[in-house]
Amino acid sequence: MQSETVLTGGLVADGSGAPARPADVVLRGPRITHVVPTGDGRSAAGTGGGRPADVVDVTGLVVAPGFIDMHSHSDLAVLADPAHEAKVLQGVTLEVVGQDGLGHAPVTDTTEEELRVRLAGWNGTPDLDTSWRTVGEYLDRVDRGAPVNVASLVPHGNVRMAVLGDDDRPPAEAELDRMREMIARGMAEGAQGLSTGLTYTPGMYATDDEIVELLRPVHAAGGYYCPHHRNYGSRVVESYQECLDIARRAQVSLHLAHCHVNFPQNRGRAPEVLDAIDEATVRHGLDVTLDSYPYTASATYLAAPLPSWAQAGGAAATLERLRDPATRARILREIEHEGTDGNHGIPMDWSSIVVTGTADPALGWAVGSSVADLAARRGREPGDLYADLLVADELRSGCLLQVGNEDNIRTIMRHSSHTAGSDGILAGDKPHPRGWGTFPRYLGHYVRELGVLTLEECVRHLTSRPARRLGLTDRGLLHAGATADLVVFDPDTVAARATYDEPRRTPVGIEHVLVSGEFTVRGGRRTDRLPGRSVRRNR
Repeated sequence: MQSETVLTGGLVADGSGAPARPADVVLRGPRITHVVPTGDGRSAAGTGGGRPADVVDVTGLVVAPGFIDMHSHSDLAVLADPAHEAKVLQGVTLEVVGQDGLGHAPVTDTTEEELRVRLAGWNGTPDLDTSWRTVGEYLDRVDRGAPVNVASLVPHGNVRMAVLGDDDRPPAEAELDRMREMIARGMAEGAQGLSTGLTYTPGMYATDDEIVELLRPVHAAGGYYCPHHRNYGSRVVESYQECLDIARRAQVSLHLAHCHVNFPQNRGRAPEVLDAIDEATVRHGLDVTLDSYPYTASATYLAAPLPSWAQAGGAAATLERLRDPATRARILREIEHEGTDGNHGIPMDWSSIVVTGTADPALGWAVGSSVADLAARRGREPGDLYADLLVADELRSGCLLQVGNEDNIRTIMRHSSHTAGSDGILAGDKPHPRGWGTFPRYLGHYVRELGVLTLEECVRHLTSRPARRLGLTDRGLLHAGATADLVVFDPDTVAARATYDEPRRTPVGIEHVLVSGEFTVRGGRRTDRLPGRSVRRNR
């Protein structure tokens, strides 16, 4: 007989946005069996027909569905790091990987090593058996036991690399067929949809028409499109509109990844983006959601601002161009004065780009400083120092970009389509604090301190709204019969402690976390349980 657990004395925020209410929550095995209102005369301890095995007093705390990270780069971390404290201690019970058009499945024998190098700034280079090749095989690895549940998208860049390499050209019809077949297989194996990275190679070489064609198997499987779109800078509104048009043409749902309106030039323009979303929803009936993280800095790999032509052909070809004086001069002229497609059409401000980590420990001197400061200290031109660092670390370094707008962030998080995505990059010596702080920062800073959202509405953004996007009927809402993915937090103390100087500081106020009824966090401490499994579409 499965043991029973009762969370007693708490305030239930059930994920619907309804006012929180006093109730006891009863679990048996992986399911919630009862939600018993406090004071209705019934004893939660008696619902199982006997004395429950485990009664946990959560008086003064909020019990909510587990948080869903809609934009995660934990593809390798969930397998390489059993503790996975960065996310588990935030109350995260489900992460969606395969983001930004680049991930670790599907891969081929040829692309697997290239992607490990290219994504080192996102995912690090953990000592991990990565012998899987398909989305299904990757999710099978998750099913052996993970700290959180994992869902995956099919990354468009992986598919394009497998068929076209890093060539900057349109696919022939036979190649397009092969790409569609790979995506169809990923969807059949349980992927949620297709992601694109249209400021990263090779995704940036794809036309809108190509993407529409590749969304055919996504439409057939009932999945969604998740773009990292073409331009977050000089053409931000137009680029979001392109995403809406692609989804309309392909007849698929749309989820806008890390929906931020960045760079000083775009201060105050978030309402334009949201108006375009609202118009598409009303006029064309599009099903649109978005995610964001509550920080003004973004993060990526250090090579991302390079122009697309300089990244054609893969890492070896890019490094050769950076070593050639004439080609390097052209690259830096475009980055510094013209604004490359890799930097969203905005000329580079070297003081805004901060090195977060290097694969080569000998380059640790660069970590934690902007390129401008590094150049000043060494008596160098910033562009040349940047290029030399890319060459020395073989393109494996990570960076922060201080380009966000606080007013835009607050405007977007109030929208009715908003969900949370940490975009957490956990690799590097000084990574972005969003990987350790996104969810408690929403609850502490933006709910309790600023009142941008009510607690109940914020919980809805972190739970039921993303669950609906993923097509989940047994998660995201706290009710009898639902899977017991839960988080218990103190609304008076919950807060992120991670900072840009100390990004790996864990939060406070997250007291208990359960995945399928098993405690992954108890009394604020990580347990040794690995109850996470794959969450596959239509299964």
